[in-house]
Amino acid sequence: MIRSLYTRVVLTFLVSVIGGTVIAFLVATWAFEDELNDNLQVTLDDFGQDIVRMYETFPLQDADSFVNGMKQLNSYYLRMYDESGHLQTYGAIDGHEPLHVTNEQMKKVLDGEVVQVKTNGINPILLGLPVKTEVGTKAMFLERRSPSSTSFLQMWTYHFMIYSLIAGSLLILVAAVFVVRPIKKLTQATKRIAGGDFNVKLNIKQQGELGTLARSFEDMMHDLQQLEQMRREFVTNVSHEVQSPLTSISGYAVALKQVDVAEHERSRYLDIIITEAARMSKMSDSLLKLSMLESQSQPLQLAAFSLDEQMRRAIIAIQPQWTARSIRFELDLEAVRLVADPDLLNQVWINIIGNSIKFSEDGGVISISIKQVSNNAIIQITDTGIGIPLEDQKRIFDRFFKTDRSHSRKYDGSGLGLAIVKQIIALHKGVIRVESASDQGTTFIVTLLLTTPIASQDVTEIV
Repeated sequence: MIRSLYTRVVLTFLVSVIGGTVIAFLVATWAFEDELNDNLQVTLDDFGQDIVRMYETFPLQDADSFVNGMKQLNSYYLRMYDESGHLQTYGAIDGHEPLHVTNEQMKKVLDGEVVQVKTNGINPILLGLPVKTEVGTKAMFLERRSPSSTSFLQMWTYHFMIYSLIAGSLLILVAAVFVVRPIKKLTQATKRIAGGDFNVKLNIKQQGELGTLARSFEDMMHDLQQLEQMRREFVTNVSHEVQSPLTSISGYAVALKQVDVAEHERSRYLDIIITEAARMSKMSDSLLKLSMLESQSQPLQLAAFSLDEQMRRAIIAIQPQWTARSIRFELDLEAVRLVADPDLLNQVWINIIGNSIKFSEDGGVISISIKQVSNNAIIQITDTGIGIPLEDQKRIFDRFFKTDRSHSRKYDGSGLGLAIVKQIIALHKGVIRVESASDQGTTFIVTLLLTTPIASQDVTEIV
């Protein structure tokens, strides 16, 4: 099996050109064989008729002398038979064996007939004509001695084909180098990427299919590099988030083994262990939830429900969080009915409102509005908290991303909440965006279709 693309390109070209040229030549020869025969026959016949008229016009001795000195005999071989079978030849045969003339052919010509002997190809090689002289009828047989112009043309064509193939082969060898070189670069780049090296420069400037392939490959390589970076960040973040509670649990578990630990200290250590274990469990549940959402392994459970009523219930569900901080809510909720997955959307509101509470100052205000615009529900949740810097707003929906690392201890959390929110909104074919600035609060704007565009789903009604 030929594995080299370079060799395949060259061999394909050679086979195509050779096969096409040979077939074209054979077809053309077959198609014009009759025309070529007629053309060559005219040339031989015209020369023979001239000789016949010469013998009929001049005395036999003068005609013999004239014919014997003709320059055309360099290309023809002429034989004269009289009625007694006596042979007289004109022109040298130059070692070439003349064609055999049978008695039957001779008799036909002496009787006044014209005899033609042809080859299997396109060269008529023998012509017999009757010649009337003053001493009686003679049989003249005219034979071409040198190759005809057609034979020369054939030889020239053969040589032309050979030289064309040689020149074409050399050119395709050079051209194939430029065709295959980008593919070799892509192959080498693929091997480097497989080895984990994403800093590959192709430098392929070609247009057309190869150029498009190279640019698509570079885009893919850039995406893979980003995915690899995200993977490393994910592993680092998970390790960091897990290591902190594990360190606390391990440390306080060792402290509990001490004999002289007071009862109130022992109770405090146990509370810390329970809290850290709960934090790890919550993070594990969030990771599992996010993984299921991204893989879409769990279909949406669609239902028709009142969005404004769901928002009120979500606020009440986390009442201990905002009452402890003296945070108040300002609500502007239109009555909007929505077809969606109520459990997933409830988690969206819990996560967003929870973040607003967490990053707001004590006594702050959170404003929530729901409006119906055409076939969409527009939800805005605004707080008066610390805000999000502009450079961080593009990454707040990434896993484990925290806007300010200096707040990581003050504002507890794993950084998975908004990633889950983003994925749930995407599953509902909705859009979420953020408007914020440092120390000026944050507004999350969610746009949802009143009817989620998912076919073949049974929709239940929630009162």
